[in-house]
Amino acid sequence: IMTQQVSGLLFFKPFFQKTPVRVDNPLQQRRHTLPASEFRNLTPQDAISVFEIEREAFISVSGECPLTLDEVLNFLGQCPELSLGWFEEGQLVAFIIGSGWDKERLSQEAMTQHVPDSSTVHIHVLSVHRHCRQQGKGSIILWRYLQYVSCMPGLRRALLICEDFLVPFYLKAGFKEIGPSAITVSNMHFQEMEYTLCGQAYSRRNSDC
Repeated sequence: IMTQQVSGLLFFKPFFQKTPVRVDNPLQQRRHTLPASEFRNLTPQDAISVFEIEREAFISVSGECPLTLDEVLNFLGQCPELSLGWFEEGQLVAFIIGSGWDKERLSQEAMTQHVPDSSTVHIHVLSVHRHCRQQGKGSIILWRYLQYVSCMPGLRRALLICEDFLVPFYLKAGFKEIGPSAITVSNMHFQEMEYTLCGQAYSRRNSDC
């Protein structure tokens, strides 16, 4: 504050110091709030993004989607803890959806049912966004998913069905072939595969499970 005396009176003149004001770019602010890469459980709010990736990936190859949109919503509502999504800059790039199962082998009923508190997770679908394929993301999210469910109490194994051309992919990830599946979709036939979950060994290596 500066002062000035006029005719015996004392006046006060405010003095403002000019300081630069920082204005952040909204796009930069958004970039800071979204992690570059994040793995988390899916929610029903993710269902549309999930189904769009799934539809593009499977319709062009087999003409069939493993899960309808209603089934995606159903599983993400009943057992979101058995799903995993990979997000980059807030966008879904790959995902896995699973559900609980309580029989030795998968049956047609396993395609639409979730059995709570079971010892087996049925992996319904693994899919990668078309712009992110051929980058190893399928193998990475599968590895992350298997390590994640290994930490879940009570789960002992994972089951899935796949077409013959995908068998080497799952063998490389540690699955073993059980044999031809009883499940058929249209005219397609599948191999059933199993992965043994080593929960205790993984928990010892990762105390934050």
